[in-house]
Amino acid sequence: MLALLTALNLLNFVDRYVLAAVLPKVRDELHLTNFVSGLMATVFLAGYFLTSPVFGYLGDRMRRTALITFGIAVWSIATFASGLVHGAGTMLLCRAIVGVGEASFTSIAPTILDDVAPKDKKGKYLAIFFVAQPIGAALGYLVGGAIEHAYGWRYSFFLAGGPGLLLALSCLLIAEPERGEREKPDVLGSLKQLWASVQFRRAVIGYCAYTAAIGSFSFWAPTFLSDTFHIELSKANFRFGLLTVVGGAIGTFVGGALSDRMQKKAVAGIPKDPLEGEVGYRESAAKAETESHVTRTEVQALLKLCAIGSLIGAPLAAFCFLSPTANGFFGGALFCETALFLSTSPINAVILKSVPHHLRASAMALSIFSIHLFGDLWSPPFVGVLSDHFPPRYAMLFVAFAIGVSGFLWWPRASEGAKPEPKRAT
Repeated sequence: MLALLTALNLLNFVDRYVLAAVLPKVRDELHLTNFVSGLMATVFLAGYFLTSPVFGYLGDRMRRTALITFGIAVWSIATFASGLVHGAGTMLLCRAIVGVGEASFTSIAPTILDDVAPKDKKGKYLAIFFVAQPIGAALGYLVGGAIEHAYGWRYSFFLAGGPGLLLALSCLLIAEPERGEREKPDVLGSLKQLWASVQFRRAVIGYCAYTAAIGSFSFWAPTFLSDTFHIELSKANFRFGLLTVVGGAIGTFVGGALSDRMQKKAVAGIPKDPLEGEVGYRESAAKAETESHVTRTEVQALLKLCAIGSLIGAPLAAFCFLSPTANGFFGGALFCETALFLSTSPINAVILKSVPHHLRASAMALSIFSIHLFGDLWSPPFVGVLSDHFPPRYAMLFVAFAIGVSGFLWWPRASEGAKPEPKRAT
């Protein structure tokens, strides 16, 4: 199950980043401004985040594997169709439909993994699953750039969209794990429960700034290299894709390992509840509060790891865009992406751990909705507007600023991990 979902997540990100790899060619053939080119990312994300709450709601109440199969088929067909278009309007429509398909998979797949992963290895499971993000993005750059160079940009979409159709039906073979008793649908009540979690709320707000940065960086990087350093597009895609594989894989795996280790260390420092062992303790409010305190402490440790990655990555990002040479950019980008991808596993673990168990799919969906609405929905066209009026180097500094903001927002607050005075068991 882990292998299959990880492979599908890989395809998910290949399809997503093929457009970034061939964007200059699409821009030139369709005669687009940088702002309109940035809207290609915006419409994809509009379809993505607008339907995420729907799939999250359904994912808490229906067979999840069927929903995932539907999503994969939709995004694969729309990606293939992107290579057939001859106008900006139809391209925008295809990218929006790709987003709808991806929303189903991304909202639901992590909840299935959370059900089957051993408690002490959840960070590693999520790290394996999410390492497909940088590798898939890199393959999107590499495959898209290579196919475009050999056959033209349309064939890049054909090759990216085909495999998903073959793998879609394989999801129906997954034996879906049990997830406990299902509650009656209450959309408004679920949203109130989720947003009442202070840690969930702060995690998502910081994730918005992080996503705004990552969305702009990944979308515009090949174009920035081509326009600023006059590197051939296929070479720019190859080199940037290669460092994304290396930096992303290292950062994701290290982040997954550190998340498990930091949680254990944080929990080990919690003193034993003096009421433990008393009659009725197992069913008492004191036990429930102790378990809640442990969870909050684990979430604090995960948020700290996310913050460290962003605070390291922000100055490295600024160095990339101000570097006078392409080699300086690539060297800085390698370390920058390694630091940024430290957050991949822990931030998703925070989203799953900081909410009631039966609302995990809804939590994933709400986080997806929020980070794209307030993150990379607007950031690529915003950077495009800046690039239309200022040198690309200065326009891209927005990325470094947004990364730094995410680090500040994620840095843990002591009050969130505090435990109230224990109440005696009855």
